[in-house]
Amino acid sequence: MLSRRRLLKGAAATGVLGAVSNFPLPAYAKTRPIKIGFVTPKTGPLAIFAEPDDFVLSQFRTALADGLEINGAKHPVEFIVKDSQSNSNRASSAAQELIFEDEVDIIAASSTPDTTNPVADQAELNGVPCITNDTPWQPHFFGRQGDPKVGFEYTYHFFWGLEDVIQVFMSLWDAVGTNKVVGAMWPNDPDGNGWSHPELGFPPVMQQAGYKLVDPGRYQNMTDDFSAQISAFKEAGVEIISGVMIPPDFTTFWTQAAQQGFNPKVVNVAKASEFPQAMAALGDRADGLSVEVWWHKYFPYMSSFNGQSCEALSDAYEAATGKPWTMPLGAKHSLFEVVIDTLRRTQDLDSPESIAEAIRTTDLATVFGPVNFQTGPVPNISKTPVAGGQWQIEGGKPVLHIVTNSHTPSIGLTGAMKPIA
Repeated sequence: MLSRRRLLKGAAATGVLGAVSNFPLPAYAKTRPIKIGFVTPKTGPLAIFAEPDDFVLSQFRTALADGLEINGAKHPVEFIVKDSQSNSNRASSAAQELIFEDEVDIIAASSTPDTTNPVADQAELNGVPCITNDTPWQPHFFGRQGDPKVGFEYTYHFFWGLEDVIQVFMSLWDAVGTNKVVGAMWPNDPDGNGWSHPELGFPPVMQQAGYKLVDPGRYQNMTDDFSAQISAFKEAGVEIISGVMIPPDFTTFWTQAAQQGFNPKVVNVAKASEFPQAMAALGDRADGLSVEVWWHKYFPYMSSFNGQSCEALSDAYEAATGKPWTMPLGAKHSLFEVVIDTLRRTQDLDSPESIAEAIRTTDLATVFGPVNFQTGPVPNISKTPVAGGQWQIEGGKPVLHIVTNSHTPSIGLTGAMKPIA
């Protein structure tokens, strides 16, 4: 059956909107339920990104239990969650289910291009507004064949870019005396291919800054033997390891590095080194590992939805779950901040174009930092803050310190960078 939204859209396309709108609509149509779809990797190798989901969704469901007021009418809000299973094909199917079976008004997605790209592609193809984050903007935008001269109509994304994380990583490298020889661990996936891109990724910037790159080539996720890469790094005298690896792969690599006597001075690997759970599992081997910090308990931002500071949000999460705060907590909370702000400003909930226009004009101070899609390097993109961090073992537990902030000076430091012992 056609939803009211699709009936009106179809009527407009056929020129009979006037005839349809002349008939009085039932009173309940003014306060119809709003459906928000959410695709996330609840299971699979990326599940660590989804750990804060239930807490964040509980926050929003509780606060919106009495409905969301839009244009003077209160609407019940329903969040419909689909598990991508850490698989791009499943993420695409989940988005299709939300669009065609659940008939959601807007879709949100997060946690690497394996999730955000296929979801956004389905939303764009089918004319459904979509907001995503937690994927560097280049693998998201260019990985979807985005044209900077045109952009997209329905899909918007906020996160930092490779140009930002390159500068942050180099600020970490420069804080430790090394021979400037860098070994790359880039997998054969959207992230790895984006980070290793010869024009848009790490290689040209590293070369310009005087770093020598040792790149043994793309590897497949869930590899169980990194002996070839480790041998290449030892032979080339690598003192810095950088990359973007899923947690299981980094654990395998770092364990085998110790077994084979490979001891670099600096190791910063995105994805794997972003989570306290993964670091805790490494024990003392986590001490000194460094990473980009895209959200932190001590970032200087505040939620537009409930007024919580980063510290207050972290404390509430830890009290409710018994788990340490984690970077995706801020990303997920801000994702729904932007979704709710968008819906509040939408002029016509039955028009996907109206919702998309409200996303496009977003200018919001979130717990993740400012989000404004008019300021991005390309259309549909808003860049967010990032700093440099290092895990240091304190009291037997890994603690993430902010150790460099040259890229975002407004973020305060909590520690100093040190070489791996």
